[in-house]
Amino acid sequence: MTAFVTPAAITRGSLEAAFRPIDSAAPPVEWVVSDGLVAYPEALAAMEARAAAIAEGTAPECVWLLEHPPLYTAGTSAKPEDLVDARFPVYETGRGGQFTYHGPGQRVAYAMLDLKRRSPDVRRYVSALEAWIIGTLSAFNVTGERREDRVGVWVRRKGGGEDKIAAIGIRVRRWVTFHGISLNVEPDLSHFGGIVPCGVREHGVTSLADLGLPVSMAEVDAVMRVAFEEVFGKTVPGASGSIET
Repeated sequence: MTAFVTPAAITRGSLEAAFRPIDSAAPPVEWVVSDGLVAYPEALAAMEARAAAIAEGTAPECVWLLEHPPLYTAGTSAKPEDLVDARFPVYETGRGGQFTYHGPGQRVAYAMLDLKRRSPDVRRYVSALEAWIIGTLSAFNVTGERREDRVGVWVRRKGGGEDKIAAIGIRVRRWVTFHGISLNVEPDLSHFGGIVPCGVREHGVTSLADLGLPVSMAEVDAVMRVAFEEVFGKTVPGASGSIET
C-alpha cells in the first residue's frame, strides 16, 4: 500500500504565491501526455516549434508530460569532466544547468509558458516550478525542499544527508519558456552514475520508489496536474500524445 494522497488533498497553503496569467480570461494551458518513450531530438524540435507558435500568438501555452529513452543532456554550464561514462547518447541543449539524465521511470514535464502573460521574471518562474514539484511531492507525504545554492528539489534522508529527487532546466526565448522539470518516479538510479548530476558531487539522487513509494506514473500525473493548476492556473486536455501546432 502506498502513501498516496488524493489530489484533492493538495491545498493552496502548501504552495507558494501563484504564477497565473495576469488576464483572468486568458486561455487555459494545454495539458498533453505522451505514451511510450519519446526520442530527445523529436521532443526538442516539437518544443521549439510550439514555443515559437506561442510567441506568435498562434498556439496556446502547453505542458507536455513524457518519458525519454536513457540519455544524458548537457546544459549550457556543463563541464566535460562531469561526463564520467558516456554509456548513453549525450545531447547538447540550450537549457540552463549542467549534465542530467533522462530515462524510463522518470516523469519529464516540458512547460511552454508565455511569461509576458504572467510575469517576465525568470527567477520567479523557477521558484514557481519548484513550488509545483514540492506541491506534487506533498501529496505522497514527501517533503521536498529548496536549496539556495542548488537548483532543483531535495529530500532529507533518515540518518542524515539529502538527495535530489527533481531537476529543473529551462530556456526562455521571446519570453516563452521551454524545457522544464524531471521528477524521479521509478528510474534506474544506477544510470545517474555516468554523470555528475547537475555538477553536484556531495549529494546523491533518489526517487519515489527509492523512498518506498512505488506509485504509478498515472497517479503522479494526476497529482502533478492538480499541483500545476494551483500555481499556474487552469489546464485543458490537449491532443493525445501530441503538441503539434
